[in-house]
Amino acid sequence: MEQNQVTPSALERRIDITVSLADIEKEVDARLKRMARTVKMPGFRPGKVPLKIVAQTHGSQARGEAVGAAVEKAFGEQVREQNLRVAGYPSIEPKAGAAEGTLEFSAVFEVYPEIAIGEFAEQKIERPVLAVGDAEVDKTLDILRKQRSTFATAERAAAEGDRVVIDFTGRKEGEVFEGGQAEDFPFVIGAGAMLKDFEVAVTGLKAGESKTFDMSFPDDYHATELAGQAVQFEVVVKQVEGPVLPEVDADFARSLGVADGDVSKLREEVKGNLEREVKRRIQAQIKEQVMNALLAVTPIEVPKALVQAESQQLADNARRDLEMRGLKTKDIPVEASWFTDQAERRVKLGLIMAELVRANELHAKPEQVRTLVEEMAQSYEDPSELVDWYYAQPDRLAQAEAVVIEDNVVAWVSTKAQATDKDVAFDELMGNAA
Repeated sequence: MEQNQVTPSALERRIDITVSLADIEKEVDARLKRMARTVKMPGFRPGKVPLKIVAQTHGSQARGEAVGAAVEKAFGEQVREQNLRVAGYPSIEPKAGAAEGTLEFSAVFEVYPEIAIGEFAEQKIERPVLAVGDAEVDKTLDILRKQRSTFATAERAAAEGDRVVIDFTGRKEGEVFEGGQAEDFPFVIGAGAMLKDFEVAVTGLKAGESKTFDMSFPDDYHATELAGQAVQFEVVVKQVEGPVLPEVDADFARSLGVADGDVSKLREEVKGNLEREVKRRIQAQIKEQVMNALLAVTPIEVPKALVQAESQQLADNARRDLEMRGLKTKDIPVEASWFTDQAERRVKLGLIMAELVRANELHAKPEQVRTLVEEMAQSYEDPSELVDWYYAQPDRLAQAEAVVIEDNVVAWVSTKAQATDKDVAFDELMGNAA
């Protein structure tokens, strides 16, 4: 067998393979003899079918397998000789004009890129800093109170946060449009269930008052027949209800899982949960900056085969997510091409991080994995149960190991880059509405 390597592009390779027909015929004969030992045919005992008949019925299969094995062997030998790291599967096609007594094939494939990690000295990383104190606990308790608020009739004008019950009629060019009419319709002003202009028009009205006003639907409104259209609404306010927030007392504490109703324990639990969430969000922000730095200092080209495979994986994940939400994906096309940019970024980062981990021995240590799993378990009622769950399956533990490796990379890069601390507001970090 002869092989000849050709380089069409940066990551694409082509190997021309020549195999001997004489070698193929020997392999075909050997395969037919092996088949003859087990092949079953009417009129013959098992293993007693004449080789000539086996060749007639199974010759094409044996020849195809023999050629495939020869090409695969030649391809593997060439790859090993050249120290090539093949990415994906080769595309193998027969070539015309082979010399007498030979078969020629062309194998086209991609290889992994050579990765040289750049310098991080000029990269800037901001580390958010936030200490959780009483003020942050109070804000969180206020959010929890609002989530558990009830409503009571209010003898005043409607304001943001109030629940109003209304009758309304909407008209476009004088005609009531589909979905533009309702009675005893409740909504909370400021909750986003209604368009902002509609909420503004209702704000300030008291029970029993009415109002006629003009407004336009946004250009991207989901009902395309109304998108960008000017309409007129008539609204009658039938009831205004103000929010009633529960007191932070024993009943409130019990509603949040503190069995004995101890408010101080509730505050301790809220603070502990906040500290874990703050830490997670800070780590996520730093990680994003580090990933961007990795890409900035190490520009690489990645194999199309890996990007295509990653794109398909992301599309499959999106499809499963839609199905879990009860949607029929056969009615909702999910194309792998939608995820190409995201997939390319993930592949690049995966290759760069793998090289960084290898070169700097940033692999996950068992004690690091254990610490991470135990930290994640702290928010569970029975932490040991989650720890046991992770350690029961290697695949689950591998997920924790991957997180530790990422953390190791982030920590390592942070020591090489220009990392500075930056105080951050609680609402900004947590994404709370102003």
